[in-house]
Amino acid sequence: MRFSKKVALVTGAGSGIGRATAARMVSEGAVVVGSDISSSGLDETAGIISSSGLDETTGIINDAAAFYPVVSDVRSREACHELVDSTVTEHGHLDVLCNIAGVAGCHRVGDVDQSTWDQIMGVNVSGVFWMSQAALPHLESSGGCIVNMASNAGQIGQAYTVPYCASKAAVILITKAMAMETIRTPVRINAVAPGGVETNLVASFEFPADPDMELMGRYMGFRGMAQAGDIASAVAYLASDEAHRIHGAVLSVDAGLTAG
Repeated sequence: MRFSKKVALVTGAGSGIGRATAARMVSEGAVVVGSDISSSGLDETAGIISSSGLDETTGIINDAAAFYPVVSDVRSREACHELVDSTVTEHGHLDVLCNIAGVAGCHRVGDVDQSTWDQIMGVNVSGVFWMSQAALPHLESSGGCIVNMASNAGQIGQAYTVPYCASKAAVILITKAMAMETIRTPVRINAVAPGGVETNLVASFEFPADPDMELMGRYMGFRGMAQAGDIASAVAYLASDEAHRIHGAVLSVDAGLTAG
């Protein structure tokens, strides 16, 4: 019960790593406000958590932990600030922010249009920044932390994913720069950088026509795909008091993909 009496806000909680993170933190005692742009996805998450012991009527598990779904769009600064403010108003404080919401895409450079670029940057970069901006004053008061979702794609160049790589590299530098700005406060800010993970995000990945698979094969690794729960475990560790000496770090969870 590492998160007993703690309030966590998890974006992207309607699927994949966000869903797994929300479930993991509830299972360890947290009150979790889970946001997503998909109401149906949040309903599924609530059902999964409920089947693990959460009372759907009261939203409470073990008389302490709970999951509260909120539909929100992290691309909007106003929506992010409203989400954080409502969380603190309703639950009294904020201890953990997990910026998990993300989108991806596979495109040749010449095929990237304005809407694709804006969508990837809006969710992956602006969402992390606006949520962190809104949360930091409350986390400074609670001595809390932020865990951002980066990627191995933010650490090495990858063919056909220039916007995605750029967005995740930005997440890494947002993490490090904010860590330096807050270094005289009790806040901790870190990131997790997964390799391939079996989620709907990856399942819906569409390659461009006639890709050079020899280029793509370099990023597949040798140990297969991770499960969402594997990454949620890393997020939970960084969010817990066990990681109290870790600040400004990027934890690679990619089975050695970026080791050499």
